[in-house]
Amino acid sequence: MAVLFASDLHLDPAHPAPVEAFLHFLAGPAREAEALYLLGDLFEAWIGDDDDDPMHGRVAEGLAALATAGIPVWFQHGNRDFLLGPDFATRCGMALLDEAEVRPIGGVPTLLMHGDQLCTRDLGYQAFRRQARDPDWQRQLLAQPLAARRALAAAARGESRAHTAAAATEIMDVEPETVRAALHVHGVRRLIHGHTHRPAIHRLAYGDADAERIVLPDWHARAGWAVADGDAITLVEQPL
Repeated sequence: MAVLFASDLHLDPAHPAPVEAFLHFLAGPAREAEALYLLGDLFEAWIGDDDDDPMHGRVAEGLAALATAGIPVWFQHGNRDFLLGPDFATRCGMALLDEAEVRPIGGVPTLLMHGDQLCTRDLGYQAFRRQARDPDWQRQLLAQPLAARRALAAAARGESRAHTAAAATEIMDVEPETVRAALHVHGVRRLIHGHTHRPAIHRLAYGDADAERIVLPDWHARAGWAVADGDAITLVEQPL
């Protein structure tokens, strides 16, 4: 049985096609998997586990059904859903991963990350990331009324779009030396991540042998995921 990896679905009530595609994926290909790893940005925005949007309930039901069928589901926070907490994770039947975690995938030690922490040339975003991961900052945000958090999330999405449009293309991608440093720190030669929306399987020089970097597809114009079957990994992409 294969292990599946997906990220950057950016599920949003305003855009139903990716939501329906993901629910179909959970009821279809994911049912044949050994496990499912969701490596961040499952949602376009997450303002707290108390958000009562009906779409979140549908996604939770789909994930819980998969977990009940015996397929382990693992979730890693992204830059859009870093506030997703244990209450919603429990509701979905999924377990939370650290922001950098090594798992033996097909017998190969593999580093799993969302990928935003690898884009170290984007200094403005990295400053925000440090703030947003601060527990005190998160507690203060989550203490605000739900309506206020919705307004803040809408403003943040607008700022993010403006930043992405203005930033140089290379700044929005991973920094190769940061990637090599992460491989070295975790003692692995394979990395799977999302975030950049540039799906590919890269080979990079690393020490006395090559390393492998697998970048997961986003779900804007198509659905996509990675399939790890034994020690081989392939990317799958389908129209929404």
